[in-house]
Amino acid sequence: MGKVDLLTGVLSKTGDVIEGVGAEQLTLPTPCEDYDVETLINHLVGWLQVFEAGCHNRSYEGDVADYRCGAEPAQEFRRAAAGLVAGWEQYGFDREVSITGSKAPAEQVFSMTVMEYLTHGWDLATATGQPIPFTEQEAAETLARAEVTLPPQYRGKDMPFGPIVPVTPGASAIDRMVAFMGREPKQA
Repeated sequence: MGKVDLLTGVLSKTGDVIEGVGAEQLTLPTPCEDYDVETLINHLVGWLQVFEAGCHNRSYEGDVADYRCGAEPAQEFRRAAAGLVAGWEQYGFDREVSITGSKAPAEQVFSMTVMEYLTHGWDLATATGQPIPFTEQEAAETLARAEVTLPPQYRGKDMPFGPIVPVTPGASAIDRMVAFMGREPKQA
C-alpha cells in the first residue's frame, strides 16, 4: 500500500467515525484518559489542521489546544484531510516538515500523522460503540511505522504515551497497534 493510500484510508475512516458520533455521546469518556469524546474530536480536527499547514510549508496560527469545532466537525475534518493529502501529493516526502516550530524529516511527520489518526480513531470508535473501521493492512503498516518512530523515552508516567500493553499471541494488527500505543485492546 502506498503512503498516500494509507493516509487517505486512515483519515477517511476516522472522518466516518467522527460523523457517527451522536450529540448525546459528547461527554462520554474515551480510552485516551485526557479526553472525553468532544475534547477528542476537537483534538483530532485541530491537530489535523496543524499537520495540514506544516505539510504545505505554512505555520498553524493560534494555539491548537484552544481549537473548538464548529457545528459540522466531520466536514471540518474532511476538508483538512483533503488538504493534507494534497500537500503530500504535491510536495512529496524528500524534505523536512515543520510542525509547531520544529522541523523533522517528512517520513517521521507522516508516520506521526497515521499513528495519531489510527489510534485516536480507534479511541473514538471504542468510546462511542462504533465498529473499528481500520483494515488489518492499515493497522500493520501503521504499527511498523510506530515501532521505528516512537522511542521508549516518551512512555510512562507523565509522558505522552503509556507502556506497551501485552497482547495474546495471534492478536490482530489493530489490537497490536493500539497496545503498542498504550491502549488496552478489545481482543476477542
